[in-house]
Amino acid sequence: MKRGLDWRNLQFFLAVARSGSLSEAGRLMGVDHVTVARHITSLEESVGKILFERHQRGYALTRYGEDLLAVAEEIDQKALQIPQANSPASGLAGIVRISSLEGFSNFFLARRIASLLSSHPTLTVELLTIQQIIALSRRQADIAVTVTPSSDNRFICEKLTAYTLGIYATRDYLSREKPIRKPSDISDHLFAGYVDEMIFMRELDYLEELGVSRRMVRIQNSSVQAQMAAVRSGVCLSALPAFVAAGCPDLVRVLPDELKIQRHYWLNLRADEQSVPRIKYLCDFIRQEVEKEKECFLS
Repeated sequence: MKRGLDWRNLQFFLAVARSGSLSEAGRLMGVDHVTVARHITSLEESVGKILFERHQRGYALTRYGEDLLAVAEEIDQKALQIPQANSPASGLAGIVRISSLEGFSNFFLARRIASLLSSHPTLTVELLTIQQIIALSRRQADIAVTVTPSSDNRFICEKLTAYTLGIYATRDYLSREKPIRKPSDISDHLFAGYVDEMIFMRELDYLEELGVSRRMVRIQNSSVQAQMAAVRSGVCLSALPAFVAAGCPDLVRVLPDELKIQRHYWLNLRADEQSVPRIKYLCDFIRQEVEKEKECFLS
């Protein structure tokens, strides 16, 4: 740490960098946003640099802010090692932001997060499930669960698990519409799927791989949850991850041995943050939870 740099100011700096907002940083630090702003101004004056760009969506780090964040994270990590000497899981604090595709986040991870927060009252987990790529390089997220690994050598990427997708319908739909006895029979059935121009990565463009004609994907949206709701209404078919559909006993998998494909979930994080205690702990937690439920992903 530079001589004269106030550690308290750095704590407020970390809170704003992690949350992107003065008000959220204030909530985490137990003060109002005016107090947070005062500490950030004091820190900027002490380093002689502007550390954040202020805009309508919140606070984003400047290049100088990025450089200071690396130093502040290292100091924070060392400080946390003191309570960790007695308990490897103690002393976790701050925000961990996880960017994930909707299926993994909403139907798998979200309901498991509460169990780890009960023993870490100063830890906050943010789940981002928007259908776009969140830039780890810009620190918009700390951890990303994606269907493609990053090719950037600044990041560590590991394969979490494969998962199976199949085609689903309600029993009522299957009894009412044209029978599906072989894969080619699905060509005349209505489907729910992603809006064509909003498919932002090739791995999510799986309907054609399953033999579904684009002309039959007439219920289009940007959400797995919306696609599942359309299927459950009994008006169409859709391709869904098996672990997502497993929670809906009213859905039937169509030709399960013939109409199926696999994709993979990847865990991505910045190499320079792999040892930050709260990030490391969340990565370990995700790995353990996925391993315990391997069968549901591959069924």
